[in-house]
Amino acid sequence: MEQLAKKLDALKSSLDQELKKLNINSLQKQRQDLLEQMNAPDFWADNKTAQAVSKQEANLSQKIGPWLELVKNVDDTAELIKLNDSSMSAELDQQLAKFEQTFEELKKDLRFQGPYDDHDVILSIYAGAGGTDAQDWAQMLLRMYVRWAEAHKLKVKTVDQSAGEEAGIKSVTLEISGAPYLYGKLAGEHGVHRLVRQSPFNSAASRETSFAKVDILPAIDKPDEVQIDEADLKIDVYRAGGHGGQSVNTTDSAVRVTHIPTGLSVAIQNERSQLQNKETAMTILRSRLAALQLEQHAETLADVKGPNQSAEFGSQIRNYVLHPYKQVKDLRTGYESSDPDKILDGGLDPLIDAWLNH
Repeated sequence: MEQLAKKLDALKSSLDQELKKLNINSLQKQRQDLLEQMNAPDFWADNKTAQAVSKQEANLSQKIGPWLELVKNVDDTAELIKLNDSSMSAELDQQLAKFEQTFEELKKDLRFQGPYDDHDVILSIYAGAGGTDAQDWAQMLLRMYVRWAEAHKLKVKTVDQSAGEEAGIKSVTLEISGAPYLYGKLAGEHGVHRLVRQSPFNSAASRETSFAKVDILPAIDKPDEVQIDEADLKIDVYRAGGHGGQSVNTTDSAVRVTHIPTGLSVAIQNERSQLQNKETAMTILRSRLAALQLEQHAETLADVKGPNQSAEFGSQIRNYVLHPYKQVKDLRTGYESSDPDKILDGGLDPLIDAWLNH
């Protein structure tokens, strides 16, 4: 039992150091303040604010909950070791090994120190060069990311989607939420993805190369995080087409918001009202501006330049080869897999971990 006590003391010491890095006391106070707001009798009088506070509290709980649970388990085990009951030695040793494994997994979250790493994600996919094959490839990527999100019990909302002419999709935008550090984990998926395969869209089944661009943005729904001058915006309202054919269910509710200094433009028509479409478009615009500011190491939005569109489908970050052999290779980390089917079915974790460790 003496050896167990030494191992537990070492774990507690390491745990205390990491909790200081996490600033756990401050996060607990923030969560307590939010809970007090939520317990107020008029909390739901302002539904929008209430939803934002509830979401913030849930995110904090997800972030600190596993750490607090580990602390409690370690303290409980320390009390059991003090009993000095040798018959419990093997069981306590197994428990301690599990705690050490949990601790190593939790430490990985401390890698995320970026200003937006703890944000939810706005993920967009755009079909690139390759015609119908590229549009089908964009849909395959959509399925891959949705499957990955489902495996991690995340919430996925389709913000906007444009169908392909013959098959697949021209573009799609998703909101992904439901876990801490989502942007930090998914940021490495940003870039051009290249597919090589036998085309299912021509009679010769020739070998074709297709490209799709994946944009990963931190979801910034608080205006004070990225403050945009109203004078820098051009807002256009136009008619949104509904389902069922020409002139069916059309309304003047679609909104396009353009940030004049950078030329960035976001058009949304999925929501029911003009106000909802504008709010969604502004969230995505703020997110794009924040991502550009990070990418260009700009101190203020005034220093941010427009994106370089010409490089959009120029150089890929990852190759997916389905013919004449099977391989997925990330060109930044060197990670390779001979099982592209598993990855395309949502098995992205090894690629994400390789990028985070790179």
